[in-house]
Amino acid sequence: MENLAVKKVFDFSLLRRIFSFAAPYKRSFYISMILTVVLAAISPLRPYLIQVTVDKYIAGQLMQMLILVTIVQIGLLLLETVVRFYFSYLTNWLGQSVVKDLRVTVYKKIVHLNLAFFDKTPIGTLTTRTINDIEAINDVFSEGIISIVADLLMIIAILAVMFMEDWRLTLISLSPFPILIFATYIFKESVNKSFLPGP
Repeated sequence: MENLAVKKVFDFSLLRRIFSFAAPYKRSFYISMILTVVLAAISPLRPYLIQVTVDKYIAGQLMQMLILVTIVQIGLLLLETVVRFYFSYLTNWLGQSVVKDLRVTVYKKIVHLNLAFFDKTPIGTLTTRTINDIEAINDVFSEGIISIVADLLMIIAILAVMFMEDWRLTLISLSPFPILIFATYIFKESVNKSFLPGP
């Protein structure tokens, strides 16, 4: 029974079927992936400029360079805000478009089913399949895989800059990370036991 539950959670064939509905919107999907790379590249720039400002210009009292770096930081902040807003808009639009197509497909399927099917199937099951389950697919695009990829790229970019600046201090900063991973795993297992059906 446990293997069956794991199979349902990690059904990659089902995930591929879901992404097939995004095929008509592949341009938006590719743009959103490009934006994830842009966000990952922008994220470590502002902290790095703050370091440069503190180490070189404030200590050296170079007021002109301090003003220039501050203006660059404000520009980067505005650019990151615009890119992040467009990224969120695009991923949410993509998710809603896929949900719309899925709802149309499910509706066409339901209206052509035999009446005996509705006698055997509880109305709650149909409601869950047509509303809740389909709406959950929206999260796959708006808050799911694309956002996870964006966060991973951002973490990799930030860690790369940290290791280039001072690898010893970076390792000290990351020392609590194994504890966080272990705690996250325990929490995940507890949540899975709460949601998955028992034996």
